[in-house]
Amino acid sequence: MNYDQAWTFLNDLQFFKIKLGLNAMQTFLGRVGNPQEQLNFVHVGGTNGKGSVASTLLSILAAAGYRVGLYTSPHLSDVRERFRINDTYISREDFARLITRIHGVLDEEQITYFECTTTLALLWFAEQKVDLAIMEVGMGGRLDATNVIEPLVSIITNVSMDHEQYLGETLAEVATEKAGIIKSGVPLVSGVAPDDSGEVIEKTCRQQTSPLYLLGRDFHGRKRQNPGNGDQKIWDWSGWDGCAYRELPLAMQGDYQVGNAAMAVAAVRLLQEKEFVIPEKKLRQGLAQTRWPGRLEFFTFDPAHHAVSLDIPADTRFLLDGAHNPAGVEALRTALENYFFYAQLILVWGAMADKKISVTLATIAPLADSIIFTRPESERSALPEELRAQLPESCQAQVETAPDVATALARAAAMASQKDLICVAGSLYLVGTARQLLLGELTDDS
Repeated sequence: MNYDQAWTFLNDLQFFKIKLGLNAMQTFLGRVGNPQEQLNFVHVGGTNGKGSVASTLLSILAAAGYRVGLYTSPHLSDVRERFRINDTYISREDFARLITRIHGVLDEEQITYFECTTTLALLWFAEQKVDLAIMEVGMGGRLDATNVIEPLVSIITNVSMDHEQYLGETLAEVATEKAGIIKSGVPLVSGVAPDDSGEVIEKTCRQQTSPLYLLGRDFHGRKRQNPGNGDQKIWDWSGWDGCAYRELPLAMQGDYQVGNAAMAVAAVRLLQEKEFVIPEKKLRQGLAQTRWPGRLEFFTFDPAHHAVSLDIPADTRFLLDGAHNPAGVEALRTALENYFFYAQLILVWGAMADKKISVTLATIAPLADSIIFTRPESERSALPEELRAQLPESCQAQVETAPDVATALARAAAMASQKDLICVAGSLYLVGTARQLLLGELTDDS
């Protein structure tokens, strides 16, 4: 297959329903040589913050000179974003070649989209002989396709309600699914709260004799005041063994990123016990260079640096955030209230129809002076009119709808002054489309 054919084959797999379970994945990996047995891993699960923790860990290890694979999901606009070694995304050539190999081994058997991309990641990382592969859980954990690996360190960032139709209707049920990545004797780093989810995680660690390193108990991350240094953010880390780092840089926006960075540093400390050498200077360098696009990503629009013609004035201020579940949207609200400054907030919002739309909208809508509902290109997307109907009548006057993302962005920009902020949120699909239009692709054309 060439790249376009490979992409089409993979994209067509989305028509197969989500299938949780490991038997098919384990059998298929055996047929392609069990690449997972050739690799060292960190496994990252949880509800929110997985990508931030994984990208921070990647940045630190890359700064220390290691070749590190990163597999994440979903992507924003190009499927190749899911597969990365240090700062390099998989090439079109390697993508097409490995999809062709998977297709040939499959013959007439069925595989899901996520099983296919997970297999591709494992094959590529093994071929490239990476020093470590960071694998992000797709959904849940216990039956997720990534759970075929045996990691050096596991991470469960937190647990809140999401994907209830697959993971359970209570916090304890969701936590039980996410706790399924905890392996016997493998240390777990977690920022789970002291609630039902925390009880499940601690109980599972005891049953698996897995050492638990808990944020707020065994290690701490604390933001520091930073007078006289502009917008630079600094924080302190202290750990279970007396180790402490002072005045660490924090590159990503949002106070909650202190906790995510703290979990990444805790994982680094545990990897150091596995003979990974990460000097403090390189740890600081990695933290300063961490980027995770589409998550509280702030920028001003520059038409001179973009090939696509958009009817948007220069210096229009944008904030892109992939928040799409109640906990993520609450974090976005907190950031908007405490970190970003604006005269008016213009909200461009889209959501998947299977999400708790009324809950997330109730959290964020009161902050907005104007709301534009739109629909990213996805069969699961809620119609703009459906979103509008979720708001109380008292909010209807400030709402309009747009048939597509480009139109929504243009309308928002027409409303905005240079003192206003346009926030695009509600769905990673929406953020991905908006980012592609405003900033271009993350991946290059190789």
